[in-house]
Amino acid sequence: MTRSRATPLPRNVRLLMGMRTARSLGQGAMVAAFALYLHAMGWTGTAIGAVLMGGLLVGSVLTMAVGPLSDRGRRRAFLIGYDLLQIVAALVAMFTVTPWLLVAAAIFGGFGRGANGAAGPFSPVEQAWMSIELPAERRSSVFSRNMALGFCGMAAGALLAALPAWIMGHALNVQGYRLLFILPLLSSLVSLILLLAAREPRMPPPVKQTAAQAGDRRREENRLIGRLALVNVLNGLAIGLTGPLIAYWFAVKFHRDLNVIGPGLALGFVLGAFGAMLASRLARRRGIVRTVVTLRGTGLLLLVAMPLVPWFWVAMALYVLRGACNRGTIGVRQALTVGLTGVERRGLVSSVQNISLQIPRAIGPVLGGALFHAGYLTIPFLIGAVLQGLYLLLYVRFFGRLPAARASVS
Repeated sequence: MTRSRATPLPRNVRLLMGMRTARSLGQGAMVAAFALYLHAMGWTGTAIGAVLMGGLLVGSVLTMAVGPLSDRGRRRAFLIGYDLLQIVAALVAMFTVTPWLLVAAAIFGGFGRGANGAAGPFSPVEQAWMSIELPAERRSSVFSRNMALGFCGMAAGALLAALPAWIMGHALNVQGYRLLFILPLLSSLVSLILLLAAREPRMPPPVKQTAAQAGDRRREENRLIGRLALVNVLNGLAIGLTGPLIAYWFAVKFHRDLNVIGPGLALGFVLGAFGAMLASRLARRRGIVRTVVTLRGTGLLLLVAMPLVPWFWVAMALYVLRGACNRGTIGVRQALTVGLTGVERRGLVSSVQNISLQIPRAIGPVLGGALFHAGYLTIPFLIGAVLQGLYLLLYVRFFGRLPAARASVS
């Protein structure tokens, strides 16, 4: 066993991983239930997509400010603010069905987005914080483990959301759905308690460089950040077309309820955790980019097949397998992202990573929701597959020659 694997994780990293696990439980419940809750109240697919889009757009605006500001310090304070916001949003959603209040709670609470336990628009703060606490050779492994914990929490949340309907043997009514908001409420409270036990990270001293060296390095970093933004635009739009609306799609296409959709989504998250650990192992042997291409390429084929099958359980099986392939690469891709710049700009690069994903991802639910509502239940998947293919081609071209992308990692 290598020394890096035997060395215990820093206390702050363990607390951050615990926070992700706690948050993911509430997020998993909302991925399974929130769109179906709005559907039960008579909202159209277009309206549901618009609410999800609003949450993603507002999150992107917050990310633009939060990531660069966190590079100056006070990362802990930003995350405390986020958890408090989630608590307020869950309380509002539990006690009102007033449309404008519910929409505001959904937008700021990120209901239905499924961030895998990350702190929504504040996730660049977490990524930068964790990268500071970890040496480069451990990031891929630890980031993948962190994602696996998030997926397991999402699975547990989806199962808990489906449990009342499964016990009663019929679909929940509006009041029953409202009670499910206790799950994100409790998750955020646990996350806040863990966060209060963490200490503000210490920034390492800056690397000494001449002005010319610093300028060259900054230009190279900017070039890589621009390429990252371009590939993420394609990826975000592809995900947004179907991902946030997947529970709604299963309900409309196969006329199934939360009691069977929820467990299927939960299984997808569980296999996502296995996918994250598989990606970590493959990255150590084959490098990050080859791992991403292998797993995401397999997921692309499953995405094409999924809307073409006429049976619910076959479509759900394809969704579950695709989730293992796609979700599994998130941790290793994050490890590559935070290594594109020096430590003093990791909040910035993590913000660019999130913004370039979230803004096009915010457009996707409106387009996909409108198409689903009009009866076009296959087209969004095929458009998403084309975009995913372009993403993979550019990912290899832009990052395939980076030493960190090719070398084995721990």
